[in-house]
Amino acid sequence: MGLKELWQKKYLIWLFIKRDLTVQFKQTIFGFGWYFISPLFTMFMYVVVFGRIAGIPTDDIPQPVFYLSGICLWEYFAECLNSVSGTFQSNAGLFGKVYFPRLVSPTSVVLSKLFRFSLQLGTFVLVYLLFVCKGVHLRPNWYLLLFPVLLMMIQLLALGLGLIISSLTTKYRDLSNFFPVFVSLWMYATPIVYPLSYVTNPTLHKIMLFNPMTAIIETFKYGAYGAGQFSWQALGYSLITILILLFIGIKLFNRKQKYFIDTI
Repeated sequence: MGLKELWQKKYLIWLFIKRDLTVQFKQTIFGFGWYFISPLFTMFMYVVVFGRIAGIPTDDIPQPVFYLSGICLWEYFAECLNSVSGTFQSNAGLFGKVYFPRLVSPTSVVLSKLFRFSLQLGTFVLVYLLFVCKGVHLRPNWYLLLFPVLLMMIQLLALGLGLIISSLTTKYRDLSNFFPVFVSLWMYATPIVYPLSYVTNPTLHKIMLFNPMTAIIETFKYGAYGAGQFSWQALGYSLITILILLFIGIKLFNRKQKYFIDTI
């Protein structure tokens, strides 16, 4: 399936987005409030565990601001990745009854998660402004204009890798149990609860740069408050890696969708 056909089915993508948003908040007490509670509660736990107990530095940035900047981006990425990776399993009944471009489903998942991300990002902005009003000197800069590019890179990475995992899990079911654990561990290999400057071992530092999410997180932090490490080379590597994974993911997904109903 090509991108042209996907664009022609944009109305169907919108219907899937509405369905996902409706299902998420059906029979919930706090509704959208969970999107504010989740990052704030996670931030509080990080401040206590990593900031107070472990004493991990945050590049002289207030801990709530530092942790929230990583939490917002990572949670959006992890949510998209876990949802896309279960595309075939979660839509098996629908795929078996009605034909429509299958790529519509994972694409709509990535876009529907934007609503949650926008609310969590708003929480980060409010906390950020609160510390600015208190006189904390944060240094946003022009690199913050790269944010739309960083967001697109996160979406494409989640989509590409999610499609690969989704295609593989139709045959290898054990991956569906292992993958959520892998995503959780992946977070600790990404500078979310610590700055990249905290990794002083040269070999380990280079290994971390092979993680495509590292450059994305560090670039956002560098643009938001002028701390961290920014590199065009690292960001370019991340983009190339993401595009390769997306290409492989779409190829595998389109191949698997032809006979997935026989193996799922």
